[in-house]
Amino acid sequence: MTKEAIRKEYKQKRRKLSAAEKDKLEDLMLIQFQKLKLPSKNFIMSYLPIEAQNEYDPWLVEEYYTIIHENTELLYPIVNTVEETMRAVIVFDENEYEENIYGVLEPIGGVKVLPEDVHVMFVPLIAFDENGYRVGYGKGYYDKYIATCSPTMIKIGFSFFDPVIIDDVNTTDKKMDYCITPNKIYTFK
Repeated sequence: MTKEAIRKEYKQKRRKLSAAEKDKLEDLMLIQFQKLKLPSKNFIMSYLPIEAQNEYDPWLVEEYYTIIHENTELLYPIVNTVEETMRAVIVFDENEYEENIYGVLEPIGGVKVLPEDVHVMFVPLIAFDENGYRVGYGKGYYDKYIATCSPTMIKIGFSFFDPVIIDDVNTTDKKMDYCITPNKIYTFK
């Protein structure tokens, strides 16, 4: 299927998940995540879910990771829609957030971290394939950002569903290292 067809089908599948189903799937994904042997890293970039899209919420894995790795700083993205770029900032408890034009909450302010200093990234997705490519929301912000990061950065996606076949992967698409589903960890290294 094309990315556009996958977006349409899987966004609809996600919306059909009840709150109880979604909570159960996220709990199972935390259990899978806990099986990963990730090195202790300082900067982990996550994201705030789009609630209207019933998107996976990485809050549980963020909490787990930051408890296991005490010196971890949590980062969130801020997009520049004019330049079509993204940057990562350290967030603090007192940070306020505002919704961008895509309906994504972003921190106001924060301390910028250079892309090459990000060690682990939780990458949002709608679907993924067995080669580690993902279908995002179609703007390319993450692929462009990943291209500026260290090649050793670990990229992790989370999907409620099994892999799909993506017919239109292109040269600018960046592979993940892992994708966590409720029943399995897919490894692409």
